[in-house]
Amino acid sequence: MEFRIADTFTDSLVRLTVQEQKAAKTTAFDLQLDPSSNGLSFHKLDRAKDSNFWSVRVNADIRIIVHRTAASILLVYVDHHDDAYKWAERRKIERHPTTGAMQLVEVRERVEEVEIFKPKEVAATPAPATRPVARLFDNLRKFELMAFGVPEEWVNDVRAATEDTLFDIIEHLPQEAQEALLKLAVGEKPQPPEPVPPEADPFAHPDAQRRFRVLTNAAELRQALDYPWDKWAVFLHPAQADLVQRSFSGPTRVSGSAGTGKTIVALHRAVHLARANPSARVLLTTFSKPLANALRSKLASLVGNEPLVSARIVVKAVSAVGYDLYSERFGQPQIAPAALVKSLITKAAAEVEGHRFSNQFLIGEWNDVVDAWQLRSWEDYRDVSRLGRKTSDRRQTARSPLDHL
Repeated sequence: MEFRIADTFTDSLVRLTVQEQKAAKTTAFDLQLDPSSNGLSFHKLDRAKDSNFWSVRVNADIRIIVHRTAASILLVYVDHHDDAYKWAERRKIERHPTTGAMQLVEVRERVEEVEIFKPKEVAATPAPATRPVARLFDNLRKFELMAFGVPEEWVNDVRAATEDTLFDIIEHLPQEAQEALLKLAVGEKPQPPEPVPPEADPFAHPDAQRRFRVLTNAAELRQALDYPWDKWAVFLHPAQADLVQRSFSGPTRVSGSAGTGKTIVALHRAVHLARANPSARVLLTTFSKPLANALRSKLASLVGNEPLVSARIVVKAVSAVGYDLYSERFGQPQIAPAALVKSLITKAAAEVEGHRFSNQFLIGEWNDVVDAWQLRSWEDYRDVSRLGRKTSDRRQTARSPLDHL
């Protein structure tokens, strides 16, 4: 029997007290170990729209909501008794008829009109004619919206969405539908995912794996429950998972703005390579020592339960890697401290009369150009590529104070 966890379970778990979380985790481990144990109290939720929803007693007040079939158990939600039951009664887990992804769908009951408060007119003047509010997706047909993962029962509400109601509606939808609608609303044209064959496992769909994960052992469950705030360690976006697992024929550049998940991809990629190549060592490096330390900490939470994997992943800043390689071949390097370099540049600048360079500029030139490129002459300094540095000394025919070093 497969044992799965949903991201809604980890979200709900952190809202409990520490003692309630401890009790819920114990019950979760018992469920994974033996769901048929006599010590577990299952109760079928008769009022739930999903006939596979059951509650499991944690203590006198806390209940875990599970989706239970003959082939699997899925941890879906945990809360106090009445709140857990109310949550389950408004949701169901089903395969999307178009995309084939398993979804957790909020049952649509009613959508109330939002009443916008307007102050009463002082004088009885005729109200100006108002233009009808534009509907954002009225031009899209049902099958087009469903191709983006919109649940069938929410199609009419989505087609009626306006700029004022869009965010109220999409918060009820699965992640892939939310993202597609937001892109459509700003004029982008997202590509619908390729439908999968009817016989394909709906839980294996990339979009389903963003919210449901199979946990094969107690260590994986412990990781998911001990680090619920680090959902990146358990649930990956399909685009991230594709980059993590894809086979590349050479160097690959992954670009994106801040917050798009490049670091997450790098961490999971390093772990994937270490798992796929049991005899290899993997280097995960960055230009920043503080970032390298942060990556090392995150790696521990990602594969702390796999010492044979984590031991083969080295996380260091590029400067530390260079230092180690040099020491291994030639002995400990003699590197001038930054303070000494600064004092020598300041002294050299003072010996040159009439130059227009600030000490800050000269130190930057030394660190990022002269020392970085190991330049030895004025001609090398003059002709070196200066990508990323807006200020240069190319127009100067006279030598700079750096020539005195």
